[in-house]
Amino acid sequence: MYSIKLHSALLKITCCALLTASPAFTQSVPLTAGSSTLGDSTKGGPLDLGKMWTFDSPPSAYFKKTYNFTADEKWFDEARLASLRFADYCSASFVSANGLVMTNHHCARESGTGVTRKGEDLNATGFFAKTPAEERKVDGLFVDQLVKLQDITKQVQDAMSGATSEQAQLQAREQAFSVIKQEYGTKEGWKGLELQTITFYNGGRYALYGFKRYTDVRLVFMPELQLGFFGGDYDNFTYPRYALDCSFFRVYDGGKPLQTTHFFKFNTNGVRDGEPIFVIGNPGHTERLKTVAELEFDRDLQTPATIQMIQNRSVALQAYNVTAKNDSVLNEIFSYENSLKAYGGQLEGLRDASLLARKVVFENQFKAAAKAKNLPTDQLKTWDELAANTAQLRSLFKDANYLGPSERTMGELLTFANVVTQFSELLATRPQDAERARSLMVTPEVKSMTLEEAYLAAHLTEAQLGLGNDDPYVKAALTGANGKRLTPKEAAAYLVKNTKLTDPAFVSELSTRPNAAAASNDPMLALARIGFPRYLSAARQARQISQKQEVLRGQLGRMLYDVYGTAVPPDATFSLRINDGVVQSYDYNGTKAPILTTFAGLYDRNYSFADKAPWNLPARWKNPPMELLKQPMCFISTNDIIGGNSGSPMINKNLEAVGLAFDGNMESLPGEFIFVPDRNRTISVHTGGIIAAMRYIYRADRLVNELTGTPVTAKPKPVKK
Repeated sequence: MYSIKLHSALLKITCCALLTASPAFTQSVPLTAGSSTLGDSTKGGPLDLGKMWTFDSPPSAYFKKTYNFTADEKWFDEARLASLRFADYCSASFVSANGLVMTNHHCARESGTGVTRKGEDLNATGFFAKTPAEERKVDGLFVDQLVKLQDITKQVQDAMSGATSEQAQLQAREQAFSVIKQEYGTKEGWKGLELQTITFYNGGRYALYGFKRYTDVRLVFMPELQLGFFGGDYDNFTYPRYALDCSFFRVYDGGKPLQTTHFFKFNTNGVRDGEPIFVIGNPGHTERLKTVAELEFDRDLQTPATIQMIQNRSVALQAYNVTAKNDSVLNEIFSYENSLKAYGGQLEGLRDASLLARKVVFENQFKAAAKAKNLPTDQLKTWDELAANTAQLRSLFKDANYLGPSERTMGELLTFANVVTQFSELLATRPQDAERARSLMVTPEVKSMTLEEAYLAAHLTEAQLGLGNDDPYVKAALTGANGKRLTPKEAAAYLVKNTKLTDPAFVSELSTRPNAAAASNDPMLALARIGFPRYLSAARQARQISQKQEVLRGQLGRMLYDVYGTAVPPDATFSLRINDGVVQSYDYNGTKAPILTTFAGLYDRNYSFADKAPWNLPARWKNPPMELLKQPMCFISTNDIIGGNSGSPMINKNLEAVGLAFDGNMESLPGEFIFVPDRNRTISVHTGGIIAAMRYIYRADRLVNELTGTPVTAKPKPVKK
């Protein structure tokens, strides 16, 4: 399939730099910074930055002050060493001395189903290895254990300080990262580790992490898709919840199960209302240090456009899959629908005047505190400079967003047409790049013309709404033969039917004659000649501005650290964090949410929807034992999590696993830019529920014994209908 990434690399173009925001930093803490308190949590302030603490600066004093709980260095070390990063997209943990690893089912869907054998459908049947010999190695899967941490802030910031431009500063930073990794890669205790540089506070602090990587990882247990994703997208980001979103793998070392002393023992006795709970995992990305000006940009332009794009592509895929019935397409639809809810919740939060008012309060507090510390004048101008750059990005947004070539936004053919116009120019003006350009000008493989037309129609609809009917690009796109005005759908059909870009001979001719694309009357190329130069100009300017923004955000991060220190943790960067919360109900939809749900609720939801998808249940679940119905299934807490935390262990003060984080409620979705604990809830699978399912439904006795140390003897009776 044709890839825009290859051609962007050749042309050294940053595609839609407007769409990439550098990571921010999260945290909020009812502690003190210096001698002043951090503020009222109901009115806005540093508390809104969240509670994603780093292991570089463990919040021992905060835990003592807030929960009267003493967590010493040994406690934090054990919590860190028992926790894992699952591949490059999820979190996990060791839960037995024999290398047993716990993570979510939705993390296992990508890796676990890779061991499916001929004639199997593990999504339909689930999987349990009854004996060690049946545990299946997942090729390419790895888990990382964080074993070494080193502050490298001074080396990196010193390297950047001598650079005179934003681009030079960023290059100096990357060079410093490379030098540091080479240096530590030969040091005792660091040799053989996976080394990663971590950016905190947008550049306010830097660290080097050393991971022990385990590559022999085998699937042990995974429930059916109907249980792991019970309720499907309808129930996603909602509570009460009834999903058995768990799976288990095992790490092997030298062909044998890994022996480890670092693991979280299962506590199935439940959680109490108000009990402190801690989540250790790798939250992916938050932007809570963004300025008000940047958030307003997201609210007005970026997020609505993103939602529109995702929604239109999901609709196109759903229509296509009515006949295609392709599982990979279905997974893509799931992903789009999940993103729609997530972005929709973020937009709702951005449009909530009270939340944005809280951000204004914090920004003003931060400015005042920075001035009080007598920080340099050029640093105090950072907010104004960020606002000015954001205003420039607003002026570039339409061309950079609506004209950017991408297979997922405008389809294969128009994307190819955009790049061909540039290649044609290279053939004439840059002979040194001509041969490379020719080698990449290959006829795109369009797998479905139906989907191609649908994506192109969606692009033209978005361009019409975003650019306006009088825009030259829109006019050209929606004008057919003899000047007939077309709808976006009609125009897409016309363009696909009349382009020659699917003809290898035509493409070959374009690759051999300089400026051939410029002279062609092919309708796709004619449209690209109007749109691509505008996009290229906007993207190049946006790239330069984005580099300035990245450096300015680093200055803002340094000020945040200078003012609040480690009392305010950084934004999420898919690096290991520990956050705290309590088991607590909340009011919603005119009623009150229970702190936990039970398997009885699972069956009520199943019966209420007449066993129809996505609330249907596999056959083995149809006649449950009476003992199962009263067992806890999921519970809620005030912990601060985001994407990447999937699979994070939920532990108590005794370092015991009491749950497995897998989702947040709808009210948690603004957590991308603000943490509001009175609304935000983390949803976890209860460890007691995991054991109950293994014991009463899957008869996974050896796992129950491994996790609890209790032999299984009871043979429960099923409920009679």
